[in-house]
Amino acid sequence: MMSRPAVHPLDSSSTTIEAPAVPTVRMKDFQGMPGTTGGLLLRLCQFGFAVISLCVMATTSDFPSVTAFSYLVAAVSLQCLWSLLLAIADIYALSVRRSFRSAGLVSLFTIGDGITSTLTFAAACASAGITVLIGNDLDRCNVNHCKRFMSATAMAFLSWFSVSPSFFLNFWSLASQ
Repeated sequence: MMSRPAVHPLDSSSTTIEAPAVPTVRMKDFQGMPGTTGGLLLRLCQFGFAVISLCVMATTSDFPSVTAFSYLVAAVSLQCLWSLLLAIADIYALSVRRSFRSAGLVSLFTIGDGITSTLTFAAACASAGITVLIGNDLDRCNVNHCKRFMSATAMAFLSWFSVSPSFFLNFWSLASQ
């Protein structure tokens, strides 16, 4: 008798083949980019500073009389909406363990961050100029809400300061694709 090699099928339940570990963060994902924990923290800072600026300005009765202050309210309102929407998108991306890598989505984030950061910075600069005019040049802080205007302007600058890393990281990611 001749022996022949025999191949017997294996029961699939008896052996387990482990899938290779999938990395949760790619090498190109830096903290601060969309879909990362750092990106979520930046969005929450942007949102928080913009909300504080909006609330402080809205509690003053005479902000609509100055165009720069009305512009500040409009700019930080837009910043609030934009940052909140992207924070929700970051929370979703973190919960499903995905990052935003498509060129269309990254370019949308880059353009949106560029527009909102430019508007917020311009509004904060205009409001800072008016507060200096009211406080230092006209010496009318006793009649106006100078401290509130200054704090709302400072919060708008902080919101812009936290939007800038998001914009530059998105722009860098878009340029490197």
